[in-house]
Parts: sequence; C-alpha cells; structure tokens
Amino acid sequence: MELKVCGMREPENIRSLISEVKPEWMGLIFYPKSSRYVSDEHAAELKELPVRKVGVFVNESESEILIKADQFGLSAIQLHGTESPDFVNSLAEKTMAELWKVISVGEEIDWKSLEGYLPLVSKFLFDTATAAHGGSGKRFDWKVLETYPFHKGFLLSGGLDEESAEEVLALRKQIPQLQGVDLNSKFEDAPGLKNIEKLKNFKSSLIQTGTDN
Repeated sequence: MELKVCGMREPENIRSLISEVKPEWMGLIFYPKSSRYVSDEHAAELKELPVRKVGVFVNESESEILIKADQFGLSAIQLHGTESPDFVNSLAEKTMAELWKVISVGEEIDWKSLEGYLPLVSKFLFDTATAAHGGSGKRFDWKVLETYPFHKGFLLSGGLDEESAEEVLALRKQIPQLQGVDLNSKFEDAPGLKNIEKLKNFKSSLIQTGTDN
C-alpha cells in the first residue's frame, strides 16, 4: 500500500515525516484558499528533501503548475478541480511529472465521465466532495467504489484516521486497484502540521493488519 501524506508545509515537520514515517509520497497544496497553502518561501529547501513530492492544484493555469513543478521538484501533479481531459493532455505534453486526477465523490460516480482521463493520468484519487476541495475530514460511502470498472490504480482519501487501516485493507481485497491512501486532516495538530506519532501508528497498523491477513 502506498502512503501519501498531504498538506505538509513546515520543513522540520517534513524532515520528521521523511525519517520516521517514510511515506511514498508527500503532498504540497498550492490552492491559495487552503489553510495548508504552501508559499514560495521554502521552495528551494523543500525541493532538495528526499521524498517524492505531489503538488495539489485546483483549476490552476498550466503555466503556474509548470512553474511550481520546477520550483519544488514535483514528481507528481494532482489536479483537484474540474480540469478537463484536454487540459490534462496539454499538460502531459509539457511535463515529465506524473499526473493524477482527483474525483470528488458525492452519492455516486459517473464512470463513463472518467474514460477520457484513462490514457493521460497515472492514477485517480477519490476524495469526499466538498466546497473547499479536500481536507474536510469527512468520509464518502466507499460502496460507490465497488463498481469501479477500470484497471487504472487509485488512491483513497477523505476522513481516514488511525483506526482506518483494517477497513482500507478489507476494501483492497475487494478492489485490488486500490493502490494506497492519502492522509491529511485527521493526522494534524494544526493545518499543515502533522502529528508524526499518529502517522506512525497508522502505518504500523497497516503493516500489521496486512501481515495478519
């Protein structure tokens, strides 16, 4: 299971994350309205840290996404708005970073509407639909994923906490395309400041539960 910790910002907190949690991915939010927004202040410092960085964008311009990708050394670009397949295709021609498309989930998912993204993105990320575009701490009904029709892998986000590991692994048994989880608000002491012990506990539970099964 891939572990992505999103909404990181403080360099010391990030160093602790890298050394103690060792996630596969770390998310930096570049949506100005987010309480976890990352400014350019620490760009050079964050770029050099040894972790794969995912930049989170909401209906941002192509030029600004490409600037941030270079400034922060992004390995992946997560599109969290209403970006069209045409937009994603244009972006794909200009960057070597992976492209991820977030699907904001309400009561159901129109699978056909996702088909245009399949040849363009590395993975989908399913998150709870909110006006703030993520970080709500709320979980959507995972049953809507039971009809997932694609081979494309995806990450699960939205309201995951320390107690979610067993449920996540149970879902993966049912839907093997589930590649990993995206952790954010339930693991924070304050917006942009993660509780490292909570993250370690979740990862340990994920490993232990997986071993037991």
